[in-house]
Amino acid sequence: MKVERITTKKVSDSVVEQIESMIESGAFSIGEKLPSVRELCDMFGVGRSAVRDAITTLKGKGTVTVKQGEGTYICGFDSASLFKSQVMLPSSKDIKELFQVRKMLETGMAEMASLNCTDAMIVEMEEILAKETTRGWGSDYSFHMTIAKASGNEILIQMVEFISSAMKKVLIEFHKQIEEDREMIHTISSQHHCILEAIKARDPKLAGQAMIEHLTMVEELLQNNILENSQLNN
Repeated sequence: MKVERITTKKVSDSVVEQIESMIESGAFSIGEKLPSVRELCDMFGVGRSAVRDAITTLKGKGTVTVKQGEGTYICGFDSASLFKSQVMLPSSKDIKELFQVRKMLETGMAEMASLNCTDAMIVEMEEILAKETTRGWGSDYSFHMTIAKASGNEILIQMVEFISSAMKKVLIEFHKQIEEDREMIHTISSQHHCILEAIKARDPKLAGQAMIEHLTMVEELLQNNILENSQLNN
């Protein structure tokens, strides 16, 4: 197991980053018990207080759970805690799995919307896209939720809301980072318009294809964003 020795920054923050990185890489698995405080001190070359503070931080983020008398265990990304105030940001693996679900749900959602949407809903989507270059994540969320509503399936609407809540923090941060990239914003906007045009044309095949192309691109951008942030923090 390759471990980097801690050098600069607040020591406990560096320990947090190391442990999260090891979870991300698979060195520590979900459900696995972390080494003892003493073993972590030896592993990272830091004091006990730094390790204890790091564990407290990881516990607050939902990354680990401390079982009295047993030890500290890796929780990872818990879909049951999506609506808690302190939920850890999805990792690269979580993003991949969330987008696998999004592609299955939202491709069918777009197809259904092309068959079931009303003229009023098309007008609503057009109004959202007319303002989306200035509204960031909020506009993106509204557009996808309106398509869900246009599908006419209440269970599907709830599932899309559930997944959107899981991704809210990372998507808000992503939109903040690309707000100055006019070309990227234009590309995302163009893809949204392609989805809408396919829905307006009542073409389910084209609507599904436009949605899958859009989600594939956004997933790739998010994965690259996570990778870049990880490199900057190391």
